[in-house]
Amino acid sequence: MDTLPPPHKTTTTLLEQLKHVPNSPGVYLWKDALDSVLYVGKAKELRKRMRQYVSGHDGREWLERMMAQVVAFDYVVTSSEAEALMMEITLINQLSPAFNVMFRDDKTYPYIALTLADTYPAIKYTREKKRSGTRYFGPYTDARGARETVDTLRRVIPLCRSTCPEYRRMLANGFSKPAPRPCFDAQLGHGSGVCSLAITPDEYAKHVQNALSLLEGDSTALEHKLEGEMQAAADELNYELAARLRNRLDGLDSIKKRQAVVSDSDASYDVLGFAREETIAAAYVLIVREGKVLYGNEYVLNKGLDISFDDLLSGFIGRYYFQAGQVPPEVLCEIIPADSRALEGFLTQRRREVSTNPRAGKVSLLLPQRGVKKQLLTMAQQNAAHALLRFKVRTHYDAQRLNEALLQLESALSLDAPPLRIESFDISTLHGSHSVGSMVVFTNGRADKKSYRRFKIQGEFDQSNDVAMIREVLLRRFDPQRVRDERFGRTPDLLLIDGGKPQLSAAVAVLEELGISAQFPQLAVVGLAKREEELWTRWSDQPVLLADGSASLYLVKRIRDEAHRFANDYHQQLRSKAMTASILDEVPGIGPARRKALIKHFGSFKQLRRSSLQQLAEVPGITDRTAADLFAFLHDLSD
Repeated sequence: MDTLPPPHKTTTTLLEQLKHVPNSPGVYLWKDALDSVLYVGKAKELRKRMRQYVSGHDGREWLERMMAQVVAFDYVVTSSEAEALMMEITLINQLSPAFNVMFRDDKTYPYIALTLADTYPAIKYTREKKRSGTRYFGPYTDARGARETVDTLRRVIPLCRSTCPEYRRMLANGFSKPAPRPCFDAQLGHGSGVCSLAITPDEYAKHVQNALSLLEGDSTALEHKLEGEMQAAADELNYELAARLRNRLDGLDSIKKRQAVVSDSDASYDVLGFAREETIAAAYVLIVREGKVLYGNEYVLNKGLDISFDDLLSGFIGRYYFQAGQVPPEVLCEIIPADSRALEGFLTQRRREVSTNPRAGKVSLLLPQRGVKKQLLTMAQQNAAHALLRFKVRTHYDAQRLNEALLQLESALSLDAPPLRIESFDISTLHGSHSVGSMVVFTNGRADKKSYRRFKIQGEFDQSNDVAMIREVLLRRFDPQRVRDERFGRTPDLLLIDGGKPQLSAAVAVLEELGISAQFPQLAVVGLAKREEELWTRWSDQPVLLADGSASLYLVKRIRDEAHRFANDYHQQLRSKAMTASILDEVPGIGPARRKALIKHFGSFKQLRRSSLQQLAEVPGITDRTAADLFAFLHDLSD
C-alpha cells in the first residue's frame, strides 16, 4: 500500500501529492492526524476521483466535515474496478471507517451451518467466523428463530449436533472408535446413530443433501420421499417406523407454514427495502427461495439522509453480502446504483464462493416494476420503516436528538436557555398576487400543529415584496391583543424568519415598534437564508453556520420546510378559488352569492367539473336552468 502522509494538511499539499497518484482503478483511504482511516472508497480513476474530494467538487454534504479532518491518504492500485470493489468491501469490514455505511449494531449475527468437510457433517447454530469446508445459511437477525429452525429441522432430518459430546468424541478419533450404543439424541430419533456407526457415510450424505435442500427452501422432494416411506412402513405393519416418519412430516409441515408462498414459480431472490431518517437508516432483506419467503432480516445503519441513496445501497450490498451465507441469482432493489456492473461482479464472485460452485450463474440487480416482486419490494420497505421505528423507540432516539438539537441552538445562537417554543414565518406569493404568510410552531422540538396560523396578505403589492409582507404578518401576529390571546400561546423563545439580513431587519423593526423587544428581552430573532441554511442574527454581520449532519441543522431544516409547505398550501388554495371564481363569472345567472355557494359546496374546481347535473341542482340557490347552463359550460371546457 502506498502511503503519503504530509506533516501538516492543507488543500495545497494534498493537491500536490495527488499529482503522483495514478489514474488507474483502485481503492483510496482518507486518514486523520492520528492515522485512523476515516473513509474507504473505490474509483475507476484514482487521481481524478480523489481530486474531487480535495477541491470541493463533490456535492455530498458530509464530505466537508470529513475533509476538515483529513491530513493524509493511502491508496491501492488494482487491475479493474471490480477488483477495487472487492478490496473496498474487505477494507471497510476490517477497518470500520467512521464515514462509511456501517451497521449501527455491529455485532456478529448467527448462522445455521453444515460442516460438509467432515465424514459425517453436523448441523450447528453458530456465530463463528466462516471456515472452509462449512456451508453457512444466514445471517439471521432473529437468533431465536434460527435456533428454532435448527431444532425443527433435526426433527425432520436425523442429523448430528456439533455440540453432542458423543459426536465430538467420534470427530476427534476420526469416526474410528464407535460407542457401544447410540447417543440419547439418536435414541429419540433426532440423530442417525453416527456415534455407534449405525449408518454409513453414503447413507448419512443423503440426510445432509435433504437438509441442504430444506434450508434452501426446497421441501417438495423430501415431503414426497417421507410420505412414500411412511406408506411403505404402514403397508409392512411397521407402525413404530411409520409413526416416526409421520412425526417428521409434521415437523416438515411446521417449517413450510413459516414459509409464505409468494409465487407459483421456483424463483430465488433477495428483496432489499430501506427507510431513512436524518443520520440513521434501516434495511430489510426478504429471503425468497423456490418461490417462498423463508425469513426476513433487519439492520439499522449509521447513515441516513446524510448520504445519497445510491451510496447507501451500494454500501449495504457490499457489507451484507460480504458475510451472507447465500447469494441468489437476483437481488431486487429500489434503484439500480451507478456502480451496478461492479456490484454484480462482486455478487457473482460471492455466489460462487458460498455455493462452492465455481460455475454458478451471474447475479443481477433488478428494479421490479409490477407484480409479485413489486409487492414484495413494498413489503420490504414497510418492514424497514417498522424496524427503524422500533430502533428509535428502543433507544429513545427522537428525544435524544431533539434535546441535542435544542442545546446546540442555544449554544450557536448564544441564547439564555434552549428555545423550547420556536415560531417560523414564511411568505408565499406569485408576483405579488394571492400572497399569504404562514406561522408554524415547534414546541420542545416537535411540530405543534394546533398552534399553526396563516395570514392572507392585505397590503397591495405590484410585485413580490417579502420584506414588506413579513412586516405585515409580524405586525398582525404581535398586535397587543393577539399577544394576550391565549389561542396564540405564549411568546416564543426564538423567531425564525425566512430570508436573510433584510427580512431579519424588518422583523426586528416590528418588534421594537410594538415594544415586544423591551417586553420580552429573551426573545431571539434569526433570519434563515435558504443558501446553505445561514442563520443571520442581529448581533453579528456574519452568519451562523450549523455543523453538517448536526441535530440542530436537521431541526432548523425541518421547521423551515414545514413553514414553506404550510404557506404554499394556503397560497395554492387561494389561487384555486380565484381561478374557479373567474371562470364561473362567465356563466350566465351566476353572481357572487351563487359562486360562493358552489365553491363552498364542492370545495375545489376539480370536484365541480366532475359533478353531475343532478349534483349541481342540489346546491342551495342553484335553479334547474342555472344548473343546466353550468353543466353545459363545464363540459364545453372539458372538450
